[in-house]
Amino acid sequence: MTGTPRGVSPEMHLEVTMLFEEYGRLLDADSLEEWTTLFVPDCRYEIMSRENIEQNLPLSLMLCDSRDMLDDRVYSLREANVFNIHYDCHIIGPVRVTPQGDGWTATAAYSLFQSIQAGETRLFSVGRYHAELRRVDTVLRIVRMRVVVDTGAILTLLATPI
Repeated sequence: MTGTPRGVSPEMHLEVTMLFEEYGRLLDADSLEEWTTLFVPDCRYEIMSRENIEQNLPLSLMLCDSRDMLDDRVYSLREANVFNIHYDCHIIGPVRVTPQGDGWTATAAYSLFQSIQAGETRLFSVGRYHAELRRVDTVLRIVRMRVVVDTGAILTLLATPI
């Protein structure tokens, strides 16, 4: 199976792939409250530019270091922030899974298209997901998600997670 190195069963690869699919589906459906449940309570979610990573610069475009912070971000999007109404469409490429300690790491390329109410659709962001995963009880959860965007130049407000 493509993306399945030695030590990762096809079943585990499928489970991780399904987690990435659910991640994209929940963002696309604007089910942000449900999306945060994919993370462990002490998670880390960050969006960084490829340039900053290559230059070893720590600046993030978005950083939440717990699920409570993710929940607060979602609450502020619903109640306080004003941003352009849009619809997301995530295309997530093949997932590569690697065992790591008591969990797994997984990477996948993504493309994010956004459509606005005026009928225009554009490519909003392209990059890679770098996730650290572990099983909580019987469910696979995200411990850390680093979204590496190919460019830090965002054409409009970065309101919703990528």
